[in-house]
Amino acid sequence: MSFMKEFREFAVKGNVMDLAVGVIIGAAFGKIVDSVVNDLIMPIVGLVFGKLDFSNLFVVLGTVPDGIPRTLDALKKAGIPVFAYGNFITVAVNFAILAFIIFLMVKQINRLKRETPAAPAATPEDVVLLREIRDSLQQKR
Repeated sequence: MSFMKEFREFAVKGNVMDLAVGVIIGAAFGKIVDSVVNDLIMPIVGLVFGKLDFSNLFVVLGTVPDGIPRTLDALKKAGIPVFAYGNFITVAVNFAILAFIIFLMVKQINRLKRETPAAPAATPEDVVLLREIRDSLQQKR
């Protein structure tokens, strides 16, 4: 089998195409979750913790020259190393929410996929006849 033919068979298999569709939908879904976390959940969490904005939590690891504001964006643009643990908290919350949503989706899909047990196959006619003969012989004894 030629290399190209083998590659074509691999590329058009259903599993590969399903995976590609899943990755594309997953990327789009990730953007939705980012928006939910950054625009809806984190402001509420910040309000609960005293109007704290996690994205601006950082520790400066270098010296800050005069005239540069002490904001994360300004420090990063100036090339000053910062330990931005607030971004990590935001990403960790994103992951937890995404994992929970995916868990709920998989759980729902599995519930919908559960098949009702198939009814037992009908007993063949010859077996039914043999059972009737057996039962009638047992009754004559």
